[in-house]
Order: sequence, then structure tokens, then C-alpha cells
Amino acid sequence: MKRTSLSLAMGLAATGLICALPLYAQQAGDAAASTDATKPANAKQLGQVTVTARKREETLQDVPIAVSAFTGATLFKQNVQNLGDLQGKVPSLQIYAARGSNTTLTAYIRGVGQADPTWGFDPGVGIYLDDVYMARPQGALLDVFDVNRIEVLRGPQGSLYGKNTIGGAIKYVSNPLPRKTEGSVEATVGTHGEKDVKASLGGASTDGVWRGRVAAASEHNDGFGKNLTSNSRNGNKNTNAARATLGFFPSASFNAQLSVDGLRDNSNPRGAKMLIANKFDPAYAPLSSDFDTRGGLAQLNHTDMSGAALTLNWIVDQDWTLKSITAYRKSSTDTYIDFDTLPEKIADVTAKYKDHQFTQELQANYDAGGVLHGVFGLFYFKGTAAGQIHNIFLGSPPYSTLGYSLYGSTGGSTGTESYAGYGDFTWDISPQWSLDVGMRYTHETKTALIQNYGYADATFQTPTSTVADFSGSHASNNVSPKVSLSWSASDQIKLYGSYSEGFHSGGYNIRANCVAIPSSCRPINDEKVQSFELGSKMTFFDDALMMNTALFHNVYSNIQLSVFSSYTLPNGSQGFFGDFTNAGKGHIDGLEEEFAWKPAEDWTLSGQFAYLHTKYTEFLTGGVNVADQQKFTNAPKWSGGLSLENTQSLGNGGSLTARVNYTYQGMVYPETSLSPLIAQSAYGLWNAGVIWQIDQPWTLSLQGTNLANKSYRTTGYNIGSLGIVTGFYGAPRMVTLTARYTF
Repeated sequence: MKRTSLSLAMGLAATGLICALPLYAQQAGDAAASTDATKPANAKQLGQVTVTARKREETLQDVPIAVSAFTGATLFKQNVQNLGDLQGKVPSLQIYAARGSNTTLTAYIRGVGQADPTWGFDPGVGIYLDDVYMARPQGALLDVFDVNRIEVLRGPQGSLYGKNTIGGAIKYVSNPLPRKTEGSVEATVGTHGEKDVKASLGGASTDGVWRGRVAAASEHNDGFGKNLTSNSRNGNKNTNAARATLGFFPSASFNAQLSVDGLRDNSNPRGAKMLIANKFDPAYAPLSSDFDTRGGLAQLNHTDMSGAALTLNWIVDQDWTLKSITAYRKSSTDTYIDFDTLPEKIADVTAKYKDHQFTQELQANYDAGGVLHGVFGLFYFKGTAAGQIHNIFLGSPPYSTLGYSLYGSTGGSTGTESYAGYGDFTWDISPQWSLDVGMRYTHETKTALIQNYGYADATFQTPTSTVADFSGSHASNNVSPKVSLSWSASDQIKLYGSYSEGFHSGGYNIRANCVAIPSSCRPINDEKVQSFELGSKMTFFDDALMMNTALFHNVYSNIQLSVFSSYTLPNGSQGFFGDFTNAGKGHIDGLEEEFAWKPAEDWTLSGQFAYLHTKYTEFLTGGVNVADQQKFTNAPKWSGGLSLENTQSLGNGGSLTARVNYTYQGMVYPETSLSPLIAQSAYGLWNAGVIWQIDQPWTLSLQGTNLANKSYRTTGYNIGSLGIVTGFYGAPRMVTLTARYTF
């Protein structure tokens, strides 16, 4: 396929070219701020990035899928500390910490995702750490340290990534193993007690046969509020993470790399703000602070995550390369959730999750330097996730003395075994035309053991009722095709169109209530997306200006939703449980635009915006279609961002870079009740940074986020039967100073 360095920046419009633009703009800033060999020959040109979105190395210009990529230098410059900081930097991406956690991930791309982080429900956006799929969201809000790049693939990735990447995929790529000693150390201090340390060290034997790299990050702050009942901090960050890789390179044609990683999050839960007085305890008025609470539960929210992967690479000959990735991962979470945020036990929940997974992927890449190149492979996944949740509803007087209290448990496990085979090939029909065809076949079996009981009291020792006690098995067979046709009208203009499919496997609702809602114990169907996309990427003025455009139409069927369902108990009181069901059908139409402009050697203006039009065409409730009354969650109609950056060269090889950034998001409904009290209205955030590269090894970075101290919600709950309306809020104004030394 024809490659030009210019067009890279244009990003992948329609199937993914859109995202390239921010990268290029970002990279251009990186090039101007450094003195290394990556600086373009023309200082007014935007740089280029190599990605592996199609599991082979290509420039963004060559990849006919919607993918955004951020280099390590860009992530540092834009103050991206974890995956959640990508919010506002990638079109159509909603990404934030789930509930009261600091490291459990909720991600939506183009209105498709999954917000429920319990063990029975798979994410709709796949997270990959160095090509290893992470099946659970716990611990998946990865800290950014010693990273080579992050790629965000937008839209269904059914042909190449397959398993539960119906919304898209986020790929975290660590730095490669070096051939010489290198490393870095950085320390950060800031407001709200921010204290972070990150370090990396890599090296190799004299002959380069043995290579290794270790990296670690320790991040701490005081949180943004207090539990006024226990006088403890809410959401005080306390996370530690590390990675180590050992590589064996006996020849130019073969290498083996063993990596291990781990994360421990001992942070307290983030506090939720009570938005209206609870009808079961109206004496407590809402607090003025977005982050203070009065909860009676202990402050516990611990997550441990670890993994290991063995990667083998073999260059068979000049045409074929083989790759094997064998990986094992596990995690455990122990968390307390005070939904009512009050001393009384109106809705107090304690939960334990654990999971483990084994994956094996075999890849074969073909590129003979001719008109045909591509990849095909086999993928195997086997995993188990389990947990135990204890619920106390109306457990305080007077309701406990009147017999209205409910004590229940949700427990059991789910198992998943998945086999897949895939292929993706590009045929360069002519210098102007390229055809890309891909397909993936997946057979997946999910088993479940659901054991949910009612209890007499908060000791959870004496069952008084059986809500659900059954096992089941659900099998899925799916074929996800993809076809893309691209046309290079010139070296500066590329147009393409694509069709792709993706699916999200079904299973069972771990919160099933077979007595009150018998249908909750039936299997959940697979949801599917059909995506039609048109795109363009263009460069002008000797590659000083790049523009990417993508226009897409998605047909979404068997939509899986997590909802709260109410029912009436024999004593006349209201009960509720978390139901998980197929809502029906809908469509998602969108337009995404990215641009980067370097009008002068020292200046870069870049930006992106997205328009989403989402609509249910079928939403059945009790056999009635209520589609006109429903809305998609985590799908703002308008969103975008704009950045202006200036870099001035200084003596001794140094530079000074200043950046100002504004991001905007339209109204969002974060959960399925569509409560206007929880819905976040349109808002914008101002961010800025100044980076002083003193000389080659030393850099100082002063960064500010949410400089206007805007109050905004990321998610929340409206549980009407318990009088709960709460919201979780984004971080207030933060200012940090970082010193980095590289060698």
C-alpha cells in the first residue's frame, strides 16, 4: 500500500482515519520541542506515527479504520496520567472511573459500551495491555507510565479483535526493550496533596542477546472531600503499579519476551453527592460540596491486579513472520458502596470480586513487498469471574423495627471459553486503489452459577428465601466481516468507505430474581452492530494542514442494558434489583472531524469534534414499545476540543512549550433511568500547561486541569424505590509540577 509521511497526520476518517490528526498535531509539537531525529525535515510539517491497529506496523495514513494514537511524548505534554484523561481528546469517547473507584474503568465509544462493572457483565470497549485482552474493568483504568503510545480504535473491531470490542478498542503499548542503558525518573507534586513518582530503567547485555526493562509508578493524593461521619478522606488516591520485561534475542529472526505487571489500588472510595434529600431520612439535606459525604460504611475500596505474558516473534523468511502471545491475568476487588451516602443503612452494599483468565493468540503476517499483505490468526480465551455482594436496604430504625428491612446476597460465578479464527488482507489493486477484506469467526460458551438469597438480618447467616439458584449455559456463534475500499485521489487526498460488524456476547444476569421477575433468569442475547462508514483524509500547504473526516451509520440490535427494576413485596413495600436485559434496537449516526495546523514553525493549532445522533427504534417494556421515551446513555450529541500550542527554542538545546486547551461536551445521561437530576448538562473545561526542557536530560512541567474549577458529574444513581439520587463528580481544579530526568 502506498505510504507517504504527510498523509499520516490526516488520521483515519470514516473507518478510523479521523484520529490521526490529533496525533500529528501532537507529534508536531513533540518534534518542535525536542532535538532528536524524529523532527520533520520541514519544521512546518506535522510528524507521523506508526501504529499496529491491524496487527502489523503501518503509518496512520495506511490504516482504513478509525484510530487515534498518542505517543509517549504527547501523553506527557498533555498531562495524561491515566486512561481517563483521554476524555475530550478522542472523538466520541466517554471514559471515566466507575462508581466510587479510582481504577475501575467505564468506557463508551460512539455510544456503545457497558457501565456495570460487576463480574457478570463484559465491557463493550476492549482494553488491551501490550496485545493482551483484559476481560474485566477492575484495575483497567491504567496509569500512564513508561508508555510508547496509546491507540484508540473507534467503532466495532469484529474482524481483528472480535471478543467484546463492539464499541471499539483501547491499546496500551509499553516502551520496547532497548539495546543500551536508558531510563527516566520523574516526581510530581500538586494541589490536593498530589505526590507521584514514576521511574523506568532498561538495558541490554553487550551483545544485545539479553535485554530488560522495569518501570514503576506510585501515585497518591488526599482526595477531594471528607466523610463527615468517620472524619476520613474520600477518594484519596493510593495506587502503585509496576511492569518488568525480560527479552531473549539470540538472532535477528527470533526473540522471546516475558513480561509481568501488577497494580494495587488501596484508595478510599470516591464520595457521591446526594442531590436531593432521601425520602426515608429527610432530616439530612444535601451538602454543598460535590465530594463530602456522611456515609456509615467503612472506607474500603481495594483492587489487586496482576498478569504475565510470553511473546514469541519469529521471522520465517522475507515474506512471513509468526507471533505467539500466551498470557495469564487475575484480579480481586473488595469494596464497600454506601449508595445513600448517609449514616443510616438505607442502601449499604459490600462486594467482593475476583477473576482469572488465560489467553493464547497465534498470528501470521504476510508481506512480500507486492500488492498483497495481511495477517491471519487464532485466538483462545478461558476465564472465570466470581463474586459475592451483600445488600442491606432500609436496615436502620424505624424501618428495621417495622419489618421493612431487606437483606439479600448476590453470589455465584460465570465462566467463558472462546475460540476464534480471523484474517485481514489488503490488496493494492493499483497505485490509487486498495481493497481491505477481513473476517472473524467466534464460538463462545458462557456458563453461570447464580445463587441469590434473602436473609433474616445483616449477619447474612440465615437464608429466609431463595431468589435465584440455578446454573446455565449460553453458546454464541458469530461471523464478523469487514470490507474497506480506499482511493488515493492524490498524494494529499485519500477517500474510503467501509462496512464492518461487531458483537458483544450474551450470558446471564448475576442479579437475577426468578421469583419477582422470572424473565431475568433467562439467557441474554448477543448484541450486534453493523457499521457503515465513509471517510476522507487530506493534507494541504506542504503538510502543514491536515483534516480528517468520518461519517458513519451504525445499526445496533439486541442492545444490552443494565437497569433497576422495581416490584411490590407481599407486605406492600417496594423491592428492587439490578436487571440486565436486551432493550431492543436502535441506530447511531455520527460525524467526526479532526484537524491539525502548523501555520509557523513555533505554532500548532489542533482540534476535534464529534456529532452523534442516537435513537431507539425498539425498546420493549412489558411487551410495549417505548422507544420514543428512551435515550442512549453516555452519548453526547456534541463534543470536541481545541488546543493551541507554542514552542520556543532556547539555548543549550532546550525549549519552552506553552499549551492551552478547551474541551466541550453536550448533555449526557449517564444511566438508564434518564433522570434529569443526574443528567449532566453541557459544559466545558479549560486546561493549560508549560513545559521547560532545560537541556537534554532535564524537563520541568507545570500543568493545570479544570482551571475554571467547573463542577460536573461523570455518573450517578437514581433508585426511586429507596429515595436515592446521587452523582459522582469529576476532579476539581488541579495544578501539578513535575520534574523529569532522562538518561
